[in-house]
Amino acid sequence: MKKVAILLADGFEEVEAIAVIDVLRRGGVQVLIAGLSKDPVSSARQVRVLPDVSVDQLNPEELDMVVLPGGTEGVEKLKADPRVEKLIQAMYQKRKLVGAICAAPTALAKFGVLEGKKATVYPSLVEQIKPATFVNEKVVEDDNVVTSQGPGTALLFGLKLLEKLEGREKAVEVAKRMLVDYT
Repeated sequence: MKKVAILLADGFEEVEAIAVIDVLRRGGVQVLIAGLSKDPVSSARQVRVLPDVSVDQLNPEELDMVVLPGGTEGVEKLKADPRVEKLIQAMYQKRKLVGAICAAPTALAKFGVLEGKKATVYPSLVEQIKPATFVNEKVVEDDNVVTSQGPGTALLFGLKLLEKLEGREKAVEVAKRMLVDYT
């Protein structure tokens, strides 16, 4: 079974985190919700989520993908945490999958994984993903990096991540059951 960690920090965007967790779990992927500590994490709108693990407990050797949801406050905390940077860089260097949505692609840029890549981001943050080449699409994949634009693209983002992990057929099957147009 594929294993994914989704990293949460206080101020995360709930739709972008929970929609991705939901889609991946529907597709048979093991999802670990990882906080900066094991304490409950509060979203941008005060939804509290209890992490399965702390980021300290994640081993890149055991993961197939790491996903960063958006939410400006949460993303700033992820960007400032050296453990998150080390994990993302290790995943990227091992050619494993890295995903980020909304403001989170700015963290990938800061961590050096968007160099020479095509990526998307929340529209007001385009300048902050340089040196990536911005592509104005809902979901953009470039090799082992997948990025997306925001809350309204979260289901499509989750389905693209599922496709990368389990294949197109599984993503289409899950989308159909969820009544999502994924062609």
